[in-house]
Amino acid sequence: MGPQSDLRTDGVRDVGVSLLSECVILGNSKLLALRSEGDVIIGGLFPVHYLVPNSQNTYNSKPQNQPCNGFDDRAFRWMMTMIFAVEEINRNPALLPGVTLGYHIMDSCDHIHTSLKALLSLLTHTHILGPFSIPLVSYFATCACLTDKHTYPSFLRTVPSDLFQVRGLVELVTFFGWNWVGTVGTTDDYSRYGIQAFSHQFRQLGGCLAYHLTIPQSPTFVEIGAMADTLQSSKAKVVVAFATEGQLLELFSELVARNVTGIQWVASEAWVTANMLTAPQFHLLLQGTLGFSFPGVYIPGLREFLLKVRPKAEPGFEFHNMLWEEVFDCRLEFTADPSNINANDFERVIEQYDQHESKLNTHLKTYEGEKRTFLVSAQENTTGAPERPVCTGSEDLSNVHNSYTELSKVRISYNVYKAVYAIAHALHDLLECGSVGDSTAEAGCKGNSSKPKELLGYLKMVNFTNQFGEKVHFDDNGEPVPLYDIINWQKDSKGKIRFVKVGSYDGSVPMDQQLQLNQSKIVWTGGLSQVPVSLCSDPCPPGSRQARRPGEPQCCFDCLPCAEGEISNQTDSTECTKCPEYYWSDKRKVECVAGVDDFLSVYDTMGIILITLTLLGVVMTTVITTVFHHFRATPIVRANNSEISFLLLVSLKLCFLCSLAFIGKPSTWTCRLRQVTFGVSFVLCLSCLLVKTIVVLLAFRSTGPGSGAMKLFGPAQQRTLILCTTAPQVCLCAGWLSAAPPFPFRNPTYQASTGKIVVECREPWPAGFYLVLGYIGLLASLCLLLAFLGRKLPDTFNEAKLITFSMIIFCAVWLSFIPAHVSSPGKFTVAVEIFAILASSFGLLLCIFVPKCFIILAQPEKNIKKRMIKSPR
Repeated sequence: MGPQSDLRTDGVRDVGVSLLSECVILGNSKLLALRSEGDVIIGGLFPVHYLVPNSQNTYNSKPQNQPCNGFDDRAFRWMMTMIFAVEEINRNPALLPGVTLGYHIMDSCDHIHTSLKALLSLLTHTHILGPFSIPLVSYFATCACLTDKHTYPSFLRTVPSDLFQVRGLVELVTFFGWNWVGTVGTTDDYSRYGIQAFSHQFRQLGGCLAYHLTIPQSPTFVEIGAMADTLQSSKAKVVVAFATEGQLLELFSELVARNVTGIQWVASEAWVTANMLTAPQFHLLLQGTLGFSFPGVYIPGLREFLLKVRPKAEPGFEFHNMLWEEVFDCRLEFTADPSNINANDFERVIEQYDQHESKLNTHLKTYEGEKRTFLVSAQENTTGAPERPVCTGSEDLSNVHNSYTELSKVRISYNVYKAVYAIAHALHDLLECGSVGDSTAEAGCKGNSSKPKELLGYLKMVNFTNQFGEKVHFDDNGEPVPLYDIINWQKDSKGKIRFVKVGSYDGSVPMDQQLQLNQSKIVWTGGLSQVPVSLCSDPCPPGSRQARRPGEPQCCFDCLPCAEGEISNQTDSTECTKCPEYYWSDKRKVECVAGVDDFLSVYDTMGIILITLTLLGVVMTTVITTVFHHFRATPIVRANNSEISFLLLVSLKLCFLCSLAFIGKPSTWTCRLRQVTFGVSFVLCLSCLLVKTIVVLLAFRSTGPGSGAMKLFGPAQQRTLILCTTAPQVCLCAGWLSAAPPFPFRNPTYQASTGKIVVECREPWPAGFYLVLGYIGLLASLCLLLAFLGRKLPDTFNEAKLITFSMIIFCAVWLSFIPAHVSSPGKFTVAVEIFAILASSFGLLLCIFVPKCFIILAQPEKNIKKRMIKSPR
C-alpha cells in the first residue's frame, strides 16, 4: 500500500496458526501500544500523532525511538472505537461464543516508516502464513491503487475507493461550472493517486488545472511561503485538497497569517470532518468548505465509553494520558508505587514520560528576517515553554467539546466499527463452517488451528446487516458500496463550525442519479450564498466564440465575435455555426434569420427618381411626336423623311419604357423582357438614325435635284435598311432567350457587407448580353462616323451636326457604362444600366428633336422651304 494508505489500515492477525516463519526485532526497542489479550488478536494502526521528527541515522549506533508530535484526539477516538467494538462483541454471546477477541493497537504517526515499524512490532512473536496472507481491513485507506488484487490480495476496506470519490468530486466541481481549479496534495500514494485520477477525469470533461501544489513531508518555511504565494496570486478560486488535516495545518496557518480569503476549498474525505481545522482562527479561510465524507451514524454507548477514559501511570495508558494533557492543557505528575509496579515497568513508564513530558503547543513563531508570522504546531520542550498547571485527575471530559467528544454522527469511527464487526462475522463463519471450498460442512471445524488464509476467504464473503440497517459486504475487489455524504462547513448561532450534510453521492446507481445536492442549504466561502466563480477566462456570451491563447490551457481563451453570417447561440461556444444559404445572422449573432431580399424597388428613392425620369422622357417624346404630327406638312418635318422621324420617336419612346422592366423585383418574364426590349429598341433607334444620316449625306453630296443617288435610296430602300439592321439583333435576342434565357436569382454574395440578398437576373450566357451591347455599339459607331462626315453641311440644316452630337453623347454614356456596370454591387448594377438607357435616350431626343421643335414653335419664320434649300459654300 501507499504511504498514507498504509497509515490508515487495520491489520487482522490470528495467533493460532502453525509456525511457518517468525519476525524478530533486534534490540530492545519498544513502541507505545494498547493491548488486551484474547483467543484471537486484532491488530490496529491509528495516526494518533501527525508530526514525525526528522531523524538522521548515522548507522554507527542503534537508532533511538523519537516520540511523534501533534496529538490528534480524533484519531484517538478511532482507536478507542475499535476497543469499544471489541468489548461489545465479547459481551455478545451469539456472535463468537467461547471465543474472546483481543487487540494490539499502535500509533502509526501518519508516516510510512513509523507505520512499518509498528507493523513489524505487531507481528513480533506471532506465527504468520506470509506477508500477503494476513487479512487487512482498512477503515481509512481509500487509495485506488489498493484495488489491485494481484498486488494486494489480502486487502479489504470498509471505505470506498478513491475511484468513486474522485468521480464524485469531478462531478461536483463541474456541476457548479468550475473549470479552473487548483489542487493541493502531498507526496504519499493517497494524494498522488487521488490527484492524478482527479486531474485526468477533470480534463476529460473540459476542466483545467491552474496549478498543483505538493506539500513535502517536512516542509520548510520557504516552501510553505511559495505555496501560499501561488494560492494567493492565482485566479483559480476553487482548490481541491487531497491530504490529511495534519499535513495541511502549516499551509493553512500561513494563509491565515496572510489573511487570505475567498478560496472555495473542496475537501477529500481525509480532512472534511477534521475538528482540528475548525478552530476560530481558521474560520475566515475555511468557512464554506465543501467535500465528501463517509456516511455517519450515532453509535449507542460509544460516548459513555469514551468519557470513561482516565489517566493512569500504568503501562498501556500512555495514549490516555496524552489525551488528558492535550484536552485540559495541563501536565500529569505521577508518584510511582513500587508495590504495584515492578522495576522494569517503572523504568519504562519513566522513560516514556521523559519522552512525552512536552506538550503540543499552537503558537506564533517568528522567523528570523521575516516580518510575517507563521502559525505552526510543534513539539517544544517544557524548559522553554510556559509551565502548565498540574492535572488533578478529576477533570471532566463531559464538559469538553472537541472532535473526541463530538459524537452526534461519527463517520470514520463508524468505518472502524464496521471493520471490527466484519472480522468478527468472518471468524464466526470460519469457526462454524470450516475451510472455504471444502465439500464437507464440518471440515476444519473440529481443529483447534485456524489459518489467516482461511479467515481471509470468509472475510471476502462476509455479508450481514448491522444494527443501523446497513448491509455490510465486500465486492470482488474487497470494496464496500460507494456511499458518501456531501459536507458543508457552516457557522452555527454560537459562531462554531458545524459539518452540515447538504447532499449525497451514491456510486452504485445510474450516472444521472449519483449526485444529489440541496443547493439552498449550501453556504459558500466567506459565508456567502452565491456560488463562487472560478474561471481562467470569463464565459464567451452567445454571439461569440472561444479563441485559444497560444501556450495556455484550453480554459484560457479570448472571446471573438462571430463573423457575419455565423452564429453561436450557446455560452462558451468553441466555433460559430454558418447560417444556411439565404439566411443571415441577426445583430447579436445568436440566430439565423431569413435574408432580406434587396432589389431596385419602385418605393426606393432611387427607383422613384428613375421612374420619374422615365416618365418624363416618355412625356417629352409624346409631346414632340404630337408637335411633329401637328406640323407634319411643314418643310422642317418633311425635309428628312417624316416617316423615319416618327419611327425614331416611337423607338425612343420604347427606349424610355424599356427601363421600367429593370425596376421592381425580378421575375421570369421581366428578366427575359428587359434585355430584349433594350436591345431591339436601341437598335431600331440607331437604324433610324443611320438611315437619316445617309439620307442627309446623299442629299447634300449629290450634284443637284433629281440626282440618281437619291432615287437609288428612296423610302423603300430606307425601310429595307432599317429592317435589315434591326433583324440581326432580333435574331440574336431570340436565340439567346431560347438557348439560355436569364432567370431570377437570389444572390447571397453581398450578405456579408449589407446583410441582404440581392434578387437579380442571372444570365447563364453572359456573352449574349455583351453581343447585344456590341451590336448596338457597332451601329452607334457607324452613325457617328457618317454624321462626322456631314458635319460641314449648311448651317441652316443642322441635323447631321445634331446627330454627331447625339452620337458622341450616346457613345460616351455606353463606354462609361461598361466599367460602371462591372464594378457596381447588387441593385446598383441595374441602376447603372437604367441610367445609361435614360441618358442616351435623352441625348438623342434633346439633340435631334428639341432644336426642330424650337424652330417650329418659336421661330416659324424659319420653317419655310426657301430656308431649307441653301447650297453649301
